[in-house]
Amino acid sequence: MPLRSRAAPLCVALLLAWPATLRPQAAPPSQPSAAPLKWSATFRSRAEAWDWFDAGSEGRYAFLGSYLRAGLSQQLRTVGWRIEIMAPLLLGLPDDAVLPAPQGQLGQGANYFAANDGETEAGDVFPKEVWVRFGRTPGQDGHALRLGRFEVADGIETTPADPTVARLKRERLGHRLLGNFTFTHVLRSFDGAQYSYTSRGRQLLVMAARPTTGVFDTDGWGEVDDVSAVYGAVTTPLRLGGEAGDARLFALWYEDKRRAPKADNRPAPVRDGDIDPIHVTTFGGHLLQVFPTGSGPVDLLLWGALQTGAWGTLDHAASAVALELGMQPPLGTLEPWFRIGLFRGSGDGDPGDGEHDTFFQVLPTPRPYARFPFYDFSNTTEVFVTAALHPYPVATIRAGARRVRLSESADLWYVGGGAFEDETFGYTGRPGGGGRGLATIFDLSLTVAPATWVTIEAYGALAPEDDVIRSIYPGAGTGRLAYLELELRR
Repeated sequence: MPLRSRAAPLCVALLLAWPATLRPQAAPPSQPSAAPLKWSATFRSRAEAWDWFDAGSEGRYAFLGSYLRAGLSQQLRTVGWRIEIMAPLLLGLPDDAVLPAPQGQLGQGANYFAANDGETEAGDVFPKEVWVRFGRTPGQDGHALRLGRFEVADGIETTPADPTVARLKRERLGHRLLGNFTFTHVLRSFDGAQYSYTSRGRQLLVMAARPTTGVFDTDGWGEVDDVSAVYGAVTTPLRLGGEAGDARLFALWYEDKRRAPKADNRPAPVRDGDIDPIHVTTFGGHLLQVFPTGSGPVDLLLWGALQTGAWGTLDHAASAVALELGMQPPLGTLEPWFRIGLFRGSGDGDPGDGEHDTFFQVLPTPRPYARFPFYDFSNTTEVFVTAALHPYPVATIRAGARRVRLSESADLWYVGGGAFEDETFGYTGRPGGGGRGLATIFDLSLTVAPATWVTIEAYGALAPEDDVIRSIYPGAGTGRLAYLELELRR
């Protein structure tokens, strides 16, 4: 019997067994060892309701996605290791939400259905992390080498002492180009090696790895063949007249030798006939600064990247830049955080000039930057304003408004998060129909964490369509996404 056929009952059994981990545990007897075994577990379940921009019933559906992660780890003086198993489970996927091009897959429920061989229920069990680390533990100065299967997110290599800088890195820098795709129910890991040297808050990090399968496909056992990434970054604390700050320079080399059809704005016969590999090198950096003022801290975020290389038979040259400004006025226990920002990822204005100018987001986690995840950094210009409030110590309210347009009308509307299987490129593109307006997005979320081991989040978004979407979906209407998520941790 195939593993996937056996996986669903096993996943259900694991999920049902979860409450046992929440029972009070007897205190373990004292142990002479200074390096005890530690185990951890996370159960997350999310009910999602999608209303894609297509006015037909195919784009309106709901499904349930869950996973259970359970791991065992140990940290000795100069050696650490971790083994973690993951069991994703998908129930009630839509079986009619994949339409012919250019309509395509109508939301992430359709992505899961297509990636799991047309099954409406899917599950599996696979190793999520299996690694050994030699040298210093994270947060300590010195050398460290990690080998095996692990999770990676660029931009959060170090954790500053200043809480605002640390929060900016966690929420507004991490996962831009490399990430574990944490919003999906299968996620992504990397198989390879990672070296770091840390000294007094400064760090040099180098990683060479291949992405694993997963993301939308519940089979996360293997690697994506013929896809490789090498990443290097230097991060340092930096104060430029402010209270605290952080800066990083990075380089990311990506190679994709698969013959999966690429996503770009060339005519389909030309694009599908291009089986030459992709080689893209990204150079970039970020700068964070926090300035104290009489009206509360003000923060500045600047991130930028330049790309060069080959996109199959085309020369590749692209860029992206993000500029954000935040402030935290002293309004008592509300602890507000208001932000405005601008992002632009380059697009390709001429599909016939022998060059590919669309910014390539590589292997990110798109959700932190597209909370309603129907677009990504490629050929996108976005302006936004957001607010976060804490009406109660255990509750956070986030609200935002975003205006999203295509950077170049001759290019496509792209969505995706990078390679996750051999047969699929990982990004798709829909023609813009000569327009640039994509949508205006309004979203609201409430997150409640009544205890350290439980988090509940409710999210809703509306995205009134603009001319690009109307050119693709006859009778298009407002896009909607709502979900309710429960996460339990031990």
